[in-house]
Amino acid sequence: MDFLVFLAILAVIAAVAIVVGAPLRESRRATGEDRKRERLDVLEARKETRYREIRDAEIDYRTGKLAEDDYRELDRALRREAITVLNEIDEIRASLDGDTER
Repeated sequence: MDFLVFLAILAVIAAVAIVVGAPLRESRRATGEDRKRERLDVLEARKETRYREIRDAEIDYRTGKLAEDDYRELDRALRREAITVLNEIDEIRASLDGDTER
């Protein structure tokens, strides 16, 4: 009889732990998603900055403020950075899409 009481108490404790722990697990998941969304906002701003810098460099080259060699080097570097940012944006968006499908 004592063994059955022990099992019943153990079952109640396990049920309480599951019920209490569920919101904690959910909030942890939401926090991770929030961090991804914040990172995505930062990357979107960085992308726009790179695009603006690419346009500015082109204007500087066309107006003669920047030599062709300097322009080509700067343009390559800025586009490389923009591609890196775009790839990271794609990865985060894919991971967010994967999170919502679950």
